[in-house]
Amino acid sequence: MPDGAQPVLDVRGLKTVFRTRGGLIHAVNDVSFSLRPGELLGVVGESGSGKSVTMMSLLGLLPSPPAQNAGGQVMFEGKDLLKVSASELRAVRGGRIGFIFQDPMTSLNPVFTVGYQIMEPLRKHMGLDKERARKRAAELLDLVGIPDAARRLKDYPHQFSGGMRQRVMIAIALACDPKVLIADEPTTALDVTIQAQILELVRDLRQKLGMAIVWITHDLGVIAGIADRVMVMYGGQVVEMAPVKELFARPRHPYTQALLQTIPSLHGPRGDRLRTIDGQPPILRKAPSACPFMSRCRHAVPMCGLENPARRTLTPGHDVACHRAEELAIVREVAHG
Repeated sequence: MPDGAQPVLDVRGLKTVFRTRGGLIHAVNDVSFSLRPGELLGVVGESGSGKSVTMMSLLGLLPSPPAQNAGGQVMFEGKDLLKVSASELRAVRGGRIGFIFQDPMTSLNPVFTVGYQIMEPLRKHMGLDKERARKRAAELLDLVGIPDAARRLKDYPHQFSGGMRQRVMIAIALACDPKVLIADEPTTALDVTIQAQILELVRDLRQKLGMAIVWITHDLGVIAGIADRVMVMYGGQVVEMAPVKELFARPRHPYTQALLQTIPSLHGPRGDRLRTIDGQPPILRKAPSACPFMSRCRHAVPMCGLENPARRTLTPGHDVACHRAEELAIVREVAHG
C-alpha cells in the first residue's frame, strides 16, 4: 500500500460535545487522522479516552441531544459526512462504511432471525430481492465461518454462542461490501480462544476483500498483531500516531509509554506486580487548555499546565502531542544505549 495513496477516509479537526445538566462535556477535541485504502488503523487508549465516541461521531451514531458536533470535517467519497442530509448519511452507514459494535447480544435484535438482520441491509442498500438477499446472506455467514449457513439463517441470536454472534455482526457489517469497516472492541467480551479466531477471520477477510479497517481496542497485544498504524487517544484527542512497529519500539508520548508498561510480561521477575497508571482519565468540562495527561505524568513541567501541546511530526509518519517529546526521546535513547 503506497504512502501516497489517496485516503479513503480523511478526518480533520473533529470536535464533539455533550450537553448535560452539569454543563458541556468536551468528548472529542480536534481529532485528525486519515485512513488509506486497505490499511488497518488501530485506535487505543483507556476507557473514557474518546475512542468509541470519535468513531460514532463520524457516522452520526450518537444520540442528539445530548451529543452535538462542534466542528471539523469528515471526508468520504468526496463528501463531508458532517454536512450531508440524514438520508445520505443512512445510505453511507451500513452500506459504504460498516460498523461492528462491542456487544453482539445487545446489537442484534432478539426478535428477528439472523437471516432477516443480514438481509435487511442487502435489500435496503443494494436493492436485492428477497431470494437473492437470502442467498447472499448464506454466503456471508459461510464467509465468516458459520457451519451450515443456509439453515442457520432461520435461527435467532440467542441460539448462537458469543463468538458466533460476533461473526454474525461481522457478516452484517460486510453485507454491502463496505470500503471502510469500523470495529469497536469486537473481541472484548470473548474468551481468548474465540478472540484469536475472530482476529484470524479479520486478517483473512481484509486480505480477500481489501477494505480499510479501523480497529478500536484497549488491548495493545491485539493491535501489535494486526495493525499497520496505531493512533493513541487520551482526553478525547490524539496524543501519538505511528506505524505499529515504530510505536512499540520507540513510543514517544509518556502516556503511550505508560500503556506499554502495563502489558503483563512472561519474562518479568516471579511475583512482580502488574503495573498500572495512577489516576483517572479527565472529564473535560471545558476545551483542554493544558496537557490532559499532566496530572498523571511523571515528566510534567510547568509548561504542560499552560498550553495543550500541538501534535507535531518527530520522524516521518510519527506524530506526538507532548511539549517534551524531543527531549525525552534523547534521554530514552541514551538510557537504552
